[in-house]
Amino acid sequence: MINVLEFSKEYEVRKMGDSDAENILNLCCGNGQFYRYCEAKPTIEQVLNDLHITPPNISMSDKYYVGFYEDKALVAVMDLIDGYPNADIAYIGFFMMNPIYQGNQIGTAIISEVIDYLRSIGKKAVRLAIDKGNPQSTHFWKKNGFEIISEADVNGWTKLVAEKQL
Repeated sequence: MINVLEFSKEYEVRKMGDSDAENILNLCCGNGQFYRYCEAKPTIEQVLNDLHITPPNISMSDKYYVGFYEDKALVAVMDLIDGYPNADIAYIGFFMMNPIYQGNQIGTAIISEVIDYLRSIGKKAVRLAIDKGNPQSTHFWKKNGFEIISEADVNGWTKLVAEKQL
């Protein structure tokens, strides 16, 4: 079982729920470039759906939608699935920074800490999907050591499947 308190030494990390939806929405609304490249739009309904959706055959007990906080400020959110697509892999379904904190290597530091933790509990890889054509996301994940391993069609949208071996 994953202990989200171990995700970061720098930030307070906690699981998020429906009562956090407005804060998540506010963070998402500040990231307009991301939404130009994906099918989703930042709405309260979408945030609430994201808090509860899991891949096929994955239970909510393996879903960790977390917030990274500095004092009371929401710095970043991450949706991490333990054991998807198999037991040795963790899947980042969503990661987004508060725009105020972007451009200072904070996102890279958060990802690095999470990856170090996942490695320490025996995960062999971290996988995610990037909206094809999104230069900001593609650059960020490649900079953090993720390699494109395939493309996938998801409801008419091309996603780049990326993975980092641990």
